[in-house]
Amino acid sequence: MIFCSLYSGSSGNSIFVSSGEAKVLIDAGLPGKNIEKALNEISENASELDAIFVTHEHIDHIKGVGVLSRRYDIPIYANELTWKAMSSLVGNIKEHNIKVMSKNYTSIKDMDIKSFPISHDAAAAQGYTLYHNKKKAAVATDLGYYSDVVKENIEDADVILFESNHDIEMLKFGPYPYNLKRRILSDVGHLSNEASGKAIADMIDGYKRKKVILGHLSKTNNYPELAYQTVVNILTARKINLNKDISLTVAKRDMPSNYVEF
Repeated sequence: MIFCSLYSGSSGNSIFVSSGEAKVLIDAGLPGKNIEKALNEISENASELDAIFVTHEHIDHIKGVGVLSRRYDIPIYANELTWKAMSSLVGNIKEHNIKVMSKNYTSIKDMDIKSFPISHDAAAAQGYTLYHNKKKAAVATDLGYYSDVVKENIEDADVILFESNHDIEMLKFGPYPYNLKRRILSDVGHLSNEASGKAIADMIDGYKRKKVILGHLSKTNNYPELAYQTVVNILTARKINLNKDISLTVAKRDMPSNYVEF
């Protein structure tokens, strides 16, 4: 399998995953031309995409979904509530490309894709796990909290893109209005660096030697170095050996990063 974060952060999100035959995106939260450019940079082409899977209807996850679907005749997969919430935001989509996931799993050629619920202030937000030949990748961002369901679905993945959205003190004393701060800190908001570190330490137990990519960092309330170091400090305190037990990196906001073949 190939896994690559094309963009990750509060400005827009998109992840490319491929198997032997299938090529898909998880979200397309930037203009279509930006997604095309990012794919070209990793020697891929948007015209070869087999599907786009949507986590939820917020604009930083769906901005380019409709454009790409219309331009390249790409099917869009999302659950029913997400489709209802985003239908007016993505423009006209050909009927055969509207794929409502009535179950939490589907297959695209030789890749199996499973969704799982996450806690976020959206209609029915979900994460995804993707499988091929006993290899597994997972995407879990926009988490209000790290639930047992999230843990069960992602802890055995070989590669995980996991949220580390904000530093709590930066958020508390930053420029956001009070109501927005409360929303981000709530159980339907975003995962802090500290909460991310504790969750990663928990999921590593019994499932070591995996690659974890910190993603969806806030541009206003976080720094890549701060997110990384906060998580490292927690892992070290739990006696988890960096590079031996886990490979930890941070996804870049505005360019492809963490290209992984596994």
